[in-house]
Amino acid sequence: MTGTLKGFVSFVGSGPGDPELLTLKAVDRLKRADAILYDDLSAGPILSHGRIGADLVGVGKRAGRPSPRQDHVSRLLVEYATDGARIVRLKSGDGGLFGRLEEELIALREAGIPFEIVPGVASPFAAAADLGIPLTRRLTARRVQFVTGHDAGGQLPDDLNLDALADARACTVVFMGKRTFPKLAAALIARGLPAETTAILAEAVGTPEASTLRSTVAGLAERLSSGIGTKPALILYGSLADQGDD
Repeated sequence: MTGTLKGFVSFVGSGPGDPELLTLKAVDRLKRADAILYDDLSAGPILSHGRIGADLVGVGKRAGRPSPRQDHVSRLLVEYATDGARIVRLKSGDGGLFGRLEEELIALREAGIPFEIVPGVASPFAAAADLGIPLTRRLTARRVQFVTGHDAGGQLPDDLNLDALADARACTVVFMGKRTFPKLAAALIARGLPAETTAILAEAVGTPEASTLRSTVAGLAERLSSGIGTKPALILYGSLADQGDD
């Protein structure tokens, strides 16, 4: 590969959608990028930080909607970089949390393309801040656990550690779990999680459409059984603080 023109890829975490939550490094990389490949949740005002004239390419994946294949996204990154471009791969939240980062890193490594990872504010931290609650509590919740609510086929993963997830003394955050939460809740309650355990649905975190619903594990499961809507969401349950906004 000696003598081949090589670009550079910056994997930038955009945070949950609020442009004020971008890091200084994220803004710097956006301003210098020749091309920005962005997720749906990273669009809007965040893209205004991009350099005028930069290519803007939407490559986001949303449940229930036509989405680019992952191999297509990886191929685009390699093609832009092979042409010598400075690229920002803009991922919502922090790309290392359920952001399909690994597949894209593998593609770049195989092509010998240099890259960096710029972390972003992960949506659970933004949701907790909006709610006015901590994710940990000194005497009652010393563990935080993040889990995905669906597998590659959109179903509840069959290899979840249900014993760990049924621990009411932990703070558990479920990503992409609205559709499968009723099934998950039933399994957790069967494993001993009290049905009245506090549960919070946080939708469209970090955007003007943000909303939260405070309920119980059983109550939220019943609500989601009758309809899930289209907003992206997190579900938080366990030893959550009782204070905060509803």
